[in-house]
Amino acid sequence: MINEVLDVMVSLASDGMTMMVVTHEMGFARKVAQRVVFMDEGRIVEDAPTAQFFNQPRSERAQIFLSKILQR
Repeated sequence: MINEVLDVMVSLASDGMTMMVVTHEMGFARKVAQRVVFMDEGRIVEDAPTAQFFNQPRSERAQIFLSKILQR
């Protein structure tokens, strides 16, 4: 079911629909987001374009998080 929902959202994004999505699905976020706002303990830790966030995260917290969930 999750994949079906994400597929529909990917389709909507590619059709140009603007969305604000809260997710832990980082592969999905990387695929469709134009901007990532990364939060920790209720605070914005990082706000960056998608490529910058995933390839060169500025904050130590984002670096630790991404190192645990993504294979680069």
